[in-house]
Parts: sequence; C-alpha cells; structure tokens
Amino acid sequence: MEHIVIIGNGISGVTLARHIRKLSDKKITIVSAETEYFFSRTALMYIYMGHMKFEHTQPYEHGFWKKNRIELKKGYVERIDTDNKALEFTDGKTLNYDKLIIATGSKPNKFGWPGQDLDGVMGMYHKQDLENLEIHAPNNQVCKRAVIVGGGLIGIELAEMLNSRNIPVTFLVRESSFWNGVLPEGESEMINRHIKNHHIDLRLSTNLKEIKSDENGKVKSVIIEETGEEIACNVVGLTAGVSPNIDFVKSSNIETGRGVKVNRYLETNIPDVYAIGDCAEQHEAIGNRRPIEAVWYTGRMMGETLAQTICGNRIQYKPGHWFNSAKFLDIEYQTYGWVFSERNKQDYERHFHWIHEDDTKCITIAYHKETNAFLGINTFGIRMRHETFDKWLTEKRDVDYVMNHLSEANFDPEFYTHFEEGILSAYHKQLQTA
Repeated sequence: MEHIVIIGNGISGVTLARHIRKLSDKKITIVSAETEYFFSRTALMYIYMGHMKFEHTQPYEHGFWKKNRIELKKGYVERIDTDNKALEFTDGKTLNYDKLIIATGSKPNKFGWPGQDLDGVMGMYHKQDLENLEIHAPNNQVCKRAVIVGGGLIGIELAEMLNSRNIPVTFLVRESSFWNGVLPEGESEMINRHIKNHHIDLRLSTNLKEIKSDENGKVKSVIIEETGEEIACNVVGLTAGVSPNIDFVKSSNIETGRGVKVNRYLETNIPDVYAIGDCAEQHEAIGNRRPIEAVWYTGRMMGETLAQTICGNRIQYKPGHWFNSAKFLDIEYQTYGWVFSERNKQDYERHFHWIHEDDTKCITIAYHKETNAFLGINTFGIRMRHETFDKWLTEKRDVDYVMNHLSEANFDPEFYTHFEEGILSAYHKQLQTA
C-alpha cells in the first residue's frame, strides 16, 4: 500500500490528509513536533484572552484520526534522504515514504538582535509561545510592561491579548505608519489612532537595537535604535513577520529559495516530493499574489488541490481572487481583489476612500482610472459578503456598478447600520471634484 507522509499538522497538512482519505485507501502518516493534535492556530489569542480553552481549538475529536486511519507521529525531522525515500529524526529513528509532502508552515523572523534568545522573548505563532506567555505575562503584577517589535497582524493580535489583561504595551513599528506597506494611507492612519485610543504606546519609525538581560538571563529592558532610550519590560514579542520553516530541508536535494520551490502542481524538483502552505514558494507568482502566501485559506486550498493530484487527478493550484480578513483590536478588516498601498500602487490605480465620522469605519475601493474596472475593496468596521465581491470581480464589473449595488454586499442588513447612502454621496462628490 502506498505510504503518504505529511510533515506538519497545520491546516494544509491536515486538509490534505482528510481529502486523501476521502479519495483513497492509501496509508497516511502526519509527522509533527509541535502538538499531538491539529488545532486552530488563529485561535491561540482567544485562549489567552479567556474566550476558550485549548481543547476548544481542536476541530476533531481524538477518535477522528483512528476512525479515518490517519497515523500521527510526534518528532522532529532532522534530514530528508530523497535517494532512499526516508526521513531521519533527531532521535535517530527513520520513517520511509512513497510520497512526501512538506507542510511545515512558518517561523517568526529574528534579525540577529542582541538578546533575542533571552527568557521572556517570544513570537506568537506556536502553542509553545502561548505557554511561554502564560509564564511571563500571566498578569500586570508579573509583567509590568511588554514590548512588541513589528507592526503586522500578529503584532496587533499580541497587543490586544496583553491589553486584555491590563498589561502596558509599547509597540515598536519601523514603518512611518502602521502596516502602510499593505494599507492605503487613510486606513493606516485610522488604525494608528485606534491603537493609541486603546492606550497602547505606539512608536512609529522606531527600530529595536538590543534586548537587555537581568542577572538571571531574563528580559529586563530594550534599547531603541534611533534615540538610545531604554524601556524597562519583562516580555518582548518578536512579531516582525514570518519565514518558511524549512531549515531541515536545506541539506537535501530539494530545491529551496525562501521556501520550498514548487510548480503550479505543488511539485518540487524531486519526484514524489511536494510542498504546500506557508512553506511553499511558487517559482513564479500567481497573478498579483506573492510567491509565498502565509494565509490560512490558501493553505487549505493547497491541501484540497494536492489531494486530487496524489490520488491520480493531477490538477493545478488555482487560488482564485485574492481575499483576506483580520481584526485590528475591535475593528474587523476584509479585503477582496487588489487595493494597494501608496508604496505599491499601480500607475492605473485610483482609489475612492470613505471614512465614517466615528473614525472606526472606512472603505477604500480601487478601480482602473481609464476603464473604470473594479479592482478591489478594503472594508473596516463594516462586514461585507465575500461571494458578492468574488462574483463582481469574475464578472469584471465597473466601479459605478459596485457603488450602486453596495447594499447587495451588506453582510446582515438587520444588524449592520446602512452606510451605503453616505458612501455613495461621498463617491459622487469625489467624481465631481476629480
């Protein structure tokens, strides 16, 4: 019987295993060193905030794996021997495979800061990070202040977590405005104000120089690069992005760049070896997407796609229109299609921006300045329907159509106040002054 071995039990690896089992009787083994069972990584913050327990983040009962004949092996893979189709583990054991899938996800970036490995320095990606946070920041008596380094989505989640336990937070963001490599100016500035309104000490255009230790090897302070200022703290969260978790692959014959290189079929340069999820890097980016996408739903889609290929129906990975969602403290964010920041804006791209007077709701719509084609939308604080925008992007609707039919995308008109009239009025005013 063909043996499929999957390294990594995140959303990509587990989705792949489930779909292979739906389609076949192949032997399946999932290898993981992090936790015995798959859990929802995005829910870690809600455990710390007291909204749920860790067992609530496991979507499958423990009996699911046995019932579906998916074997789980806990251990660290040290080396892949592609010539002999074997994995070598740090404990000296080996495991043979017929087909191998690398689905090891990401690891937090570290930039060689002095003190980055001290007790009390952590990312916020793994279950071990959550356990670390409970030790070092259980309350504001033990942790007098936390410093977060890096202004992305994981950084804002960690700020919200610490804020929920009344732990003072200083947030170091090297950009001149929060997440302004992704968000247009008006949105980024609204989020700056929102962070400060939550009594978080946001420091823009600020870099970490070093993390200082007390006599016991624990964090005692950080030093700011630009001013030399020392900020006393007990916890440092390193959230300056993530990188593919593939160090163990580099000694093999499998081609790597930043991630494990794959083609549109998610195949590596070695027959019977594949990569999916955050650790996979497309040889050529798909449309405007990045070659590596550390996004939950694309990981799931890669798992579903590759299951077909492994079970004899070789198909290309086609992620469709870009979308994503996140939360900035209590403001929900959604994006559909492409709305670029000022830094990455295309020559043909025009933006219509509307912001509500309460400074917690806004939308930005991108469109083509010559053809008026609808390119994408960002929404903050107003929930919209994914399938509606997906349909309009496929139908290549123009911006006037989208503006006049916004109410069709309203997620729940009964519970969400109607803003369409004000948005449309602002849009017409902008057209008159353009």
